[in-house]
Amino acid sequence: MFSASVIDREITRSRFRGCLLGGAVGDALGAPVEFLSLAEIRERFGTDGITGYAPAYGGVGTITDDTQMTLFTAEGLLRAWVGGAGRGDGSVPGVVSRAYLRWLLTQGIQPAFHRDVLSDKPGWLYQQAALHSRRAPGHTCLSALEAMLRLGEPARNDSKGCGGVMRVAPAGLFAWRRAGRGWPQDAFDLGMELAALTHGHPSGSLTGGVLAVLIGALAGGAALPDALSSAKACLSAWPHHEETLLAILHAQALADSGVAFDDAIARLGEGWVAEEALAISVYCALVARDFRHGVVLAVNHDGDSDSTGAITGNLLGALLGVEAIPPEWLAPLELRDVIAELADDLSVFPEWDVGGEAADEALAQRIGTKYPGL
Repeated sequence: MFSASVIDREITRSRFRGCLLGGAVGDALGAPVEFLSLAEIRERFGTDGITGYAPAYGGVGTITDDTQMTLFTAEGLLRAWVGGAGRGDGSVPGVVSRAYLRWLLTQGIQPAFHRDVLSDKPGWLYQQAALHSRRAPGHTCLSALEAMLRLGEPARNDSKGCGGVMRVAPAGLFAWRRAGRGWPQDAFDLGMELAALTHGHPSGSLTGGVLAVLIGALAGGAALPDALSSAKACLSAWPHHEETLLAILHAQALADSGVAFDDAIARLGEGWVAEEALAISVYCALVARDFRHGVVLAVNHDGDSDSTGAITGNLLGALLGVEAIPPEWLAPLELRDVIAELADDLSVFPEWDVGGEAADEALAQRIGTKYPGL
């Protein structure tokens, strides 16, 4: 017999792994068709569209910038915790922005104002050679990070591209796992602040807050409609929320309408901008019969297939757990073990004894080397 705490730990681990691995799977499934219309997808793959991995970026099951930046989000959050910022002793967005600058270096771009980003220990994630590859990174993310004057400051642009929301699922996991009285508002604020590091339009950042609440609520066992209610309540308290809220309401209405899947997704947009990517992903998660069905829907449309696939995979993975992801999609997934390890660390980080007088000094040293608190 397992104790309730052991069972709860395994459920949490499964949902955290499901979220990050599910997002990477959706990203990899959509990568070969990101810049194709639905008609072109069907011409190439048949009337059902793309339903399995196809070659992209020199491999099969290869991730894009969406997953790369998601991993650096997770790593930045864990480094914030180790360094004390995650416990209220500093700026979490400041630490995560430094993680994004390390990602920028993997793309071959030196930040204009923070050239010391690797003067400290680079940490474990930066040393993963597979991440040092360009996978169609978004221009807004690149330019905003390159020009960042102060760590943690919001971007000085008016972009609402989906590059902010696509990467913030770890914020929901992190906020739920450290949850206190401020949940779910803490999750919303964190997701919004992290998206705003590169996207200055309200819809570019508010969508990040919505996704963080959804992910955290699902990881905690909520049903998707209940998670949406919590997220919309947080969203409605912010100025300029109307565009994002209307997109979510449209997705929910279409999910209940019986409109054909292709038509419904087309009505929601193409996903290049944040509120459309979020709405398409919410719709696909609401109507999904299972993980496979929802993610296949999310990548077969006229638009940003890898981002909508990634966000839908985040949602369904957090809802259903890693066991719901088809094994044939997990097996060849690029960086699968790295993604799973980050998910596992996010599921247990509040238990780490990393203070000045840690009981297990060897463990504290290993964690500090993996996630230097900067």
